[in-house]
Amino acid sequence: MKSKLLRSVAASVVLACTPFLAWGQVYPSKPLRLIVPFPPGGVTDIVGRLLAQRLGESLGRPVVVDNRGGANGLIGAQAAAKAPADGYTLLMATATHAINATLAPTPTFDLQRDLLPISLAASVPLLLAVHPSLPVKSVKDLVALARAQPGKLDFASGSTGSASHLAGEMLNTMASIRMVHVPYKGGSLAIQDLIGGHVTVMFENMPSILPVVQSGRLRAIAVTGARRSPAAPQLPTMIESGWPGFEAGSWYGLFAPVGTPREITSRLNSEVVKTLRSAETQKLLAQQGAEPVGNSEAEFEAFIRSEIARWASVIKAANVKVD
Repeated sequence: MKSKLLRSVAASVVLACTPFLAWGQVYPSKPLRLIVPFPPGGVTDIVGRLLAQRLGESLGRPVVVDNRGGANGLIGAQAAAKAPADGYTLLMATATHAINATLAPTPTFDLQRDLLPISLAASVPLLLAVHPSLPVKSVKDLVALARAQPGKLDFASGSTGSASHLAGEMLNTMASIRMVHVPYKGGSLAIQDLIGGHVTVMFENMPSILPVVQSGRLRAIAVTGARRSPAAPQLPTMIESGWPGFEAGSWYGLFAPVGTPREITSRLNSEVVKTLRSAETQKLLAQQGAEPVGNSEAEFEAFIRSEIARWASVIKAANVKVD
C-alpha cells in the first residue's frame, strides 16, 4: 500500500512538471514550425536551420523551417505573431526587427507586444572591409581619409536600415565624418560591387564577407563586437581602434506568440540553452562566424529593450529614413 502511494505521488510530481496542451497531451506531441523571416541561404536561415536541427533532436520532435521572406522580415514576423499560441510555431527574429521598431513601425506588428522572447541564440559581429585600392589599413586611417575628403567616400549596405547601414552611420556620427550611404538589394550584391571597386567601404556580417577577405579580394580593418572574433582574432575591435562604445552587429533569437503558456516557453528556453552549450553546436556556429549565447527569458527581454533603445538613438542621430 505504501509502495503504491509513493508511486502515485511520484507520478503526480512528474505530471505537474510536464508541459501539457489544453487537451492533455504532453508537449511536444507533433512537429514544430520555425519561421525564418528571410529567404533561404542567408545567415538567418543558416543559424535557424542549425538551431532547428539541434532543437528537434533535443525535443524528440522535428522542427521544420518555414522561410517567409519579404518586407524586411515583417511578413514572417506577422505570420508568427498570428499563429496559435500553443508552442508549435516559433520565430527566428533578428536585429532587423529591433531596428524596425523605430525605423519602420507598423500597427500590424510590434516585437515587444506580439511575441514572447525565449532566448537569444547567437550574435554575429560585423566586419569593416575596404577595397584594396583604398589607402587605409586601420579605422584611424579611414577616418583621416574621410575627414580629408568629406562626402567623397561611400559605404555600401544590403539595405537601408540594416545593421550594416546603421554601423556606417554610427561611424559617421561618432567620428564627425561624412561617408555617403549606397544601399543595395541584398548584401551579396553590395559585396560584389565592393570587390569591383564601385564602392569602397562596407560593414557586413562576418559569415558573408570573411571568405572574400580571406581570398585577398578585400581588406578587413576591424570588427564591431565587444571583443575580438575567434573567426578573425587578428582584427581589432572598433573599441580597440579608438571608438569606445562602438558595438554593432546582427543577432538571432527565438520567440513565440504572445499567450504561449509559460511552462512551454520555459521548456523551450531550457532546451535552447542546453543545445547552445553543446560543443557540437558551438563548433558549427563558430564555422559561421557566430557566437552562441543562450540566456534566460528575462535576460533576453531586457536585451530586446536595450537594442530597440540603442538603435533608436543611432537612427535619430543620423536622421535615417526609409525610402
